Amino acid sequence: MRKSDLINQISEKTGIPKVDVLVTLETMFKEVKESLSNGQNIYIRGFGSFITKKRAAKIGRNIKKNIAVAIPEHFIPAFKPAKEFVNEVKSNRK
Repeated sequence: MRKSDLINQISEKTGIPKVDVLVTLETMFKEVKESLSNGQNIYIRGFGSFITKKRAAKIGRNIKKNIAVAIPEHFIPAFKPAKEFVNEVKSNRK
């Protein structure tokens, strides 16, 4: 499913114009990005959590040049689904 498919489905189910759904989704994505970049996690009950995970510094390898490269510690975004979400996906996939 692509973003346009999601917008179409939400618009059909709710009766809200596609433009309004698009603006709402884009605003949500923007807020999630801003919150995570500011170090704030987002918790949505029954759905899951958008969190940042810390990756430790390590030594990588540039395969083409065959040299070691130092990769500094950094943070990456992650999503952790809620138990209800996981259970619903498990039960519907059988």
